[in-house]
Amino acid sequence: MKKAIFPGSFDPITLGHLDIIQRALTLFDPVIVAVLKNSQKKTLLNIEERINLIKDSLNETLAETERERVEVHSFSGLLVNFAKQIGAEVIIRGLRAVSDYDYETQIALMNKKLYPSIETVFLVTDEKYSYISSTIAKELALFNGDTTQIVPKCVAKVLKEKYQK
Repeated sequence: MKKAIFPGSFDPITLGHLDIIQRALTLFDPVIVAVLKNSQKKTLLNIEERINLIKDSLNETLAETERERVEVHSFSGLLVNFAKQIGAEVIIRGLRAVSDYDYETQIALMNKKLYPSIETVFLVTDEKYSYISSTIAKELALFNGDTTQIVPKCVAKVLKEKYQK
């Protein structure tokens, strides 16, 4: 099976992200969750917190045989450079709506131009997760809403702690 990379800021990881990871595991081995370190982007969670929450979420939701096939790494700079560095052949992207497709297609074409042997595979988000985003999770937590329907329990706990300060 081919090595695939699933990039994102994961600020925080959601049930939608986990669904994409789980489905990608049926197609690729291993799946590398690549957490973007971008000093220009303001995040709620620092890079260590995001990586730890991803690992905790994987432990919470995936079977051990699935977890063994997922790696979590951070990267900065161009995704295609990181993909080359780790030998990934495929970039996985989740699509929630038609508007995601337009943006993701542009990025996929640019990545192909920079790294001709890389392929981008789009996985359409399961309908039950199509409204979920990290931004919505943070906004819900900010106003003391129940986030357990859209993020793993370990993430809901951390979001609650962050916004109760």
